[in-house]
Amino acid sequence: MDSSSSVFVLLLTAVAFANAPFLTRRVFGFFGTEEKSLGARLGELVVAYFLVGGIGLLLEQTAGQIFPQGWEFYAITGTLFVTLAFPGFVCRYLLKRHD
Repeated sequence: MDSSSSVFVLLLTAVAFANAPFLTRRVFGFFGTEEKSLGARLGELVVAYFLVGGIGLLLEQTAGQIFPQGWEFYAITGTLFVTLAFPGFVCRYLLKRHD
């Protein structure tokens, strides 16, 4: 896999993982059937951030040398991940339900 396709795969994975906590009622998609609290959804979002980071690290390792990152990298990728989760948040909390 070349570098441009691995970046595309990583971005698609990040979008899917960032929105997943807001699209399902189950914790991590497997546990429980009751409505989750916002705190549980944010906890899932943090776990998803680290999973996507691990996938990115694996893709970077297969492409060659892993570059060292400072706190700035994690601050930017964290805010980017939260921004990617915005559509799921809007669907869950801001749109009116006609049930």
